[in-house]
Formats: sequence, structure tokens, C-alpha cells
Amino acid sequence: MEATPRILVVDDDASVRNVLTSVLTEEGYPVRAADGAEAALAMFAGGAVQLVISDLKMPVRDGLWLLGELQHHHPDVAVIMLTGFGDTESAVECLRRGAMDYLLKPPRITELVRAIERALARRRLKIAQGRYQRQLEERVRERAAQLSQTLSAALDALVAALDAREHETSDHSQRVARLTLALGERLGLDGNELSDVARGALLHDIGKIGVPDAILLKPGPLTPIEWQEMKKHPDIGHQILRGIPGLEAVAQIVLAHQEHWDGTGYPRGLQGEGIVLGARLFSIADTLDAIVSDRPYRKGDSFAHARAEILRCSGTQFDPEAVHAFETFEDRELAALVGKSL
Repeated sequence: MEATPRILVVDDDASVRNVLTSVLTEEGYPVRAADGAEAALAMFAGGAVQLVISDLKMPVRDGLWLLGELQHHHPDVAVIMLTGFGDTESAVECLRRGAMDYLLKPPRITELVRAIERALARRRLKIAQGRYQRQLEERVRERAAQLSQTLSAALDALVAALDAREHETSDHSQRVARLTLALGERLGLDGNELSDVARGALLHDIGKIGVPDAILLKPGPLTPIEWQEMKKHPDIGHQILRGIPGLEAVAQIVLAHQEHWDGTGYPRGLQGEGIVLGARLFSIADTLDAIVSDRPYRKGDSFAHARAEILRCSGTQFDPEAVHAFETFEDRELAALVGKSL
């Protein structure tokens, strides 16, 4: 149970301070007194105060200034303002700025005691509401984290299933995610932006869940009609992800992962910086992995050949700035990212 609340009386008039201090002490409250706003604020360093009773008009710093400082630095403190006749408009302004109540000077003892009781009751309610709000927010964060972990596990499982579906590209999504993440870090991305870039790369082909096996696993060249079906997968992936809270940016990367810097990609024909950065980084990682990885019909090529091809397509297929970041990687770093020996 909370101890008897401490009250601080603030007034530049010594007689008022003495009377209020005497009355409140008789009512059983521990009371301190200050002759001005700045002196009152300094007293908060010396111990807790639950309620301030302050004069509105004081020299140098007035009651409104003190109220603002208390609201900013000590928001749990209740404030009652004392004002003279004719100052009721200013007193109402105090209420608007957070004061619990105001009384006309000199206040009657019964009115003062009732105002204190009301202010302290409202203070307790405010503190309880704040505590409840913080607990609720913590529960929401915990629940969001649990859902995020569950979602991540489900998406990882789906990605693994899709990679296994296309036997020749097993673990492809994990490799390009690592490469894209490394490129993002090299460009100075961090926090949520870096997380979105990595997840966008990991989920880039999730839309292939909507592509028939007869097309996705066809050993030979696709017909024009089959190719049009295959080119729908960025849109399908975008539609799957865009409605999931927290994956809006990821969905945009998935939608644009087949776009080219010069506008010759699909599905929107976007170009330049109209393509989200995560997709521009992914396209380089995807090309590197495609060139150096083994396929049933060929062995993976060298990192030197992959590097030369990416440099050749700078400004056409790839963002030149992203290519410049790619150039800073040594072959041994790239090999470690794709799990391949030199």
C-alpha cells in the first residue's frame, strides 16, 4: 500500500505557504514548501513528491512553466493550481495542460482537502492505467514475437519445400539470401531494412507455388505460353505476402525480383531506382549463384566468369552502384557465402 502522499506547496507569498503547510500538516500529510517554481523543481532531486499545490502567478517563473516542467520530467505528479479572481481563463488553460484541478485563493480548507483527495485518486488511476497499458503492450510484443517466430518457421519450411521441388536448385534460396544480405551490409543497410532485404531474397520464388509442375520442372525450353505462366510467379508471391503484417516491404522485393535496371525485366518493366533496392541486390546474388552452382546438365562455372558477367551487365541488368559493392568482395568471401570451394 502506498505511503501517505507527500505534498509540495509552491507560492512566493510566505504567509500563504505557512498557512497551507500548517493546514495540510494537521490533515496528516507530509508537506514541503518552496518560494518559487525553480526552487520547487530542484526539490524533486531530494525525494518523491506525489502532489504539487502551486500558485499560478509568481515572479520569474510562473505556475504554467512549473506545470510544463512537471509534465515533462515528472508526469506521475498531480498538480493543483491556486489562482486569484479574474484568472479563471488561465486556470482553465492549466487544466488543458494537465493540471488536476484549480482553486481560487484563498482556498477553503474543506475545498482544498476535497481537491487533494480527488487529485490523488485521479493520479492513482492514471498510474494504474499506465501500468496496465505497459503490460498490455508487453503482451502484444511477446505475442507478435511468437507469431513472427511461427511465421518464420512456416515460411522457411515452405521455401525448403519449394527448393526441394526444383531438385536442381536445392538450397538456392538460402544461398541467395546470404549473398543478398552480405551485399546489403556492404552498402551500409541495417536494422529492419537489412532484415527485409534478406527475407525478400529468401522468399523470392515463393510465387512458384502457383506454377504447375509441368512448367516448373520441364526439362526442355518453355513455349511462349508456358513462359507467360512462369512469369506470373512474382505477382503470385506478392499476393501471398502482401497481406501478412510486417511483410509489406518483403512483398515488394518479391514482386520486383525479376526486374532489370534498364527496364527489360518483368512483371512491371520497372527501371532504375524505381526497382526497390532489395530486388536490385538480389538480382546480382541470383546471377552469381546460377553461374557458379552445379546443374544436372553442367558443372558450375568459376567465380571469375561470374564476376565478369555481372560487370558486363552493369547498367543494363544490374544497378551500377550495387555492382560496385559486389566488386569489393573477394572470391573466397563469395565462395564461403554459397558454400563452394575455390
